Amino acid sequence: MVPKGKLVIIGGAVDLGTSLSYNEDINHPHYIKFFERGILKRMITESTRGEDSIVEVITTASKIPEIVGNEYIKSFKQLQVENVNVMNIKTREEAKSSEVIERMKRADIVMLSGGDQLRLSAILGGTELHRILKKRYQEEDFVVAGTSAGAAAASTNMIYRGSSSEALLKGEVQITGGLGLLNNVIIDTHFVQRGRIGRLFYAVASNPGMLGIGLGEDAGLLITGGTSMEAIGSGLTILVDGRYINETSIYDVEIGSPVSIDNLKVHVMSIYDRYDLQKHTLAINKAIKIEDDTFLKAKDYD
Repeated sequence: MVPKGKLVIIGGAVDLGTSLSYNEDINHPHYIKFFERGILKRMITESTRGEDSIVEVITTASKIPEIVGNEYIKSFKQLQVENVNVMNIKTREEAKSSEVIERMKRADIVMLSGGDQLRLSAILGGTELHRILKKRYQEEDFVVAGTSAGAAAASTNMIYRGSSSEALLKGEVQITGGLGLLNNVIIDTHFVQRGRIGRLFYAVASNPGMLGIGLGEDAGLLITGGTSMEAIGSGLTILVDGRYINETSIYDVEIGSPVSIDNLKVHVMSIYDRYDLQKHTLAINKAIKIEDDTFLKAKDYD
């Protein structure tokens, strides 16, 4: 079934729920960077009600949900979106409450914050809220977005553990079930900045039928129809295609041993490029990149 909704996955940036600990200066005026890059604005324009959209921010993944929620409220309000609410769902029981369910049914945009993707899937997975989220995404013109952990959890299979430096040792990368909004892909975030390419290589080598998506910070993908991915934001997205792997030692070596992989195919996407998940083709939109003033300003920001 082709979903009628739209999915936005974002690699993260200075996301207060992901990058700061309780002992750090959480009052420093960090604003969510993808607001500056136009990703948040694009989410609003993709919603049928635009600036009048009802937005629900789910901060379940975050350890500092109040701070994260307030940052999203500020960022949306700067874009003239006033009806922004925060749902800090801490337990599976809360995910079944009538108030939460009603709010989910009324929302035009649902935003899943950063933090810990295993916490997000373990608390929300299989609940009534999760069922309604998937149903509305499949059947309605509805926008679901996730950044960092929220993006990693969007797919059916999800990386939840694995060091960057030792990712290509057998057993280092751990995969479990995600929220199931996107099939046949596996997503990693903060990808370029945290050197996570080994994690994605390993994940794809162990599941060659899935496309690996590595989202850099300030990078996002707008996915329509469940198959068409458009790069939004100023960051880079790396795609890892395992369908052409000739050979790998992943099934022969002992746990903790290095893994060999022959013939991985890699693509790099930047703003306005499109990738077709059915045809496995990348269309690079060079003309728009040269002419578009928004892109130039975003690059100058760095």
